[in-house]
Amino acid sequence: MKMNLFPVAGAGVVLLVAGCVSPPPPGVERGPHGTIGYDVLVEASDPGAKIEVNGNLVGNTPLHLKIFGNRNGTFHDFGSYYYILRAYPVTTNQFQQIRVFGTGRDYTRQDLIPQHIYFDMNQYVPVRVPADPPRYYYYAPTIMPRIRTLIIHIPIITGRSSGFISGRGTMAGGSGLGGGF
Repeated sequence: MKMNLFPVAGAGVVLLVAGCVSPPPPGVERGPHGTIGYDVLVEASDPGAKIEVNGNLVGNTPLHLKIFGNRNGTFHDFGSYYYILRAYPVTTNQFQQIRVFGTGRDYTRQDLIPQHIYFDMNQYVPVRVPADPPRYYYYAPTIMPRIRTLIIHIPIITGRSSGFISGRGTMAGGSGLGGGF
């Protein structure tokens, strides 16, 4: 009896999951990985500023930029933690402008796609452009480094001087720092 209910229950789960996915609204451009296209107007205080997106030059302002994002209006993770826009100055005494948006990769910050981006080329805005993924994602603190420290730092006494043996087998003179750490 239970064998007969298994295929019926499996088919019900498949229909339930397939029924939850809704198609994008009509007239919306579809993109890769189930994304949809968003049209973003990019302007600068001086027209003609060169715009770079993730290291690729895309044109001069004013321009319409097509960004493929998630259906909820956020940036999609295409293998990068950040979506970076740069505007290069047109004349002297202007500054490079940068906007950094999070894509939500590996449960990090995920920003909404704006409808309009404006760069004021005469204003100095210090922005830290991240080169690496966020550090807080890599590892969680564990108790193992403390145990390792207790086990590896064994004091030794030799004929000439005393020191500590580090984890790599080298000897550090009396400082107690452990050489390789």
